[in-house]
Amino acid sequence: MRTTRIRTTVLAATTAALALTLTACGGSDGSGDNASKSGAGKRVATTEGSKGSGATATTETSETGDSVTAAGGEQGTSGSSAGKAAPARAAATQPCKGDEISYSVLHRFPTEQGEHLLITATNADAKSCWVTSYPSVMLGNTSTVLPHASKDAPGGTTRITVKPGGKVYSAVALFTNSDKTHTSTDLSIALRDQTGDTGPGAGTGAFDGKGVPSEFTWSDAEVTNWNITKPYNF
Repeated sequence: MRTTRIRTTVLAATTAALALTLTACGGSDGSGDNASKSGAGKRVATTEGSKGSGATATTETSETGDSVTAAGGEQGTSGSSAGKAAPARAAATQPCKGDEISYSVLHRFPTEQGEHLLITATNADAKSCWVTSYPSVMLGNTSTVLPHASKDAPGGTTRITVKPGGKVYSAVALFTNSDKTHTSTDLSIALRDQTGDTGPGAGTGAFDGKGVPSEFTWSDAEVTNWNITKPYNF
């Protein structure tokens, strides 16, 4: 009789433990589904929110597809969904061809140390496009394309996406290191692609801060990369 009671008690305890285990498993599955659905909702909300970015330009490293916001907007967004959304939009953006870009050139610090030509490129199109590296620039009536500035970061691997009305900047540093100098008020500007090839050139003049054509002199000159901030902004 004692043996029978012991077996009956053990069987009842085992059955109760099994029931508790099944109940716990069922609760875990339900909460996991809810958490998954909740997380998915948050990811969609984050992605949609990033579309309203007020950024004027986005810098994207072409080798990895990673992107960061260069001016406002997505810089405050965190999480893997934000990182995945930006490359998809960047992939749809086409390179700037040149005809959608308008240029203005400001002659800064004439005959002084730090003299340079500030190039402002504005996207006049209704669609975003990207630029890379540094512009191809020829000064005056010369046929020599200016080299990349020796103290500037290497170019050609970074794309800057310029939204409609957005601006990017480059600068031509002017030097008079010898008696053989050139003087002009004009220059030609063309965009480069990621292979270094250039598109059609656009002729423009240099102006001072009052909008008056400004003559500049050089024996040597070099060009900085495109940037969303003004080079030599001192």
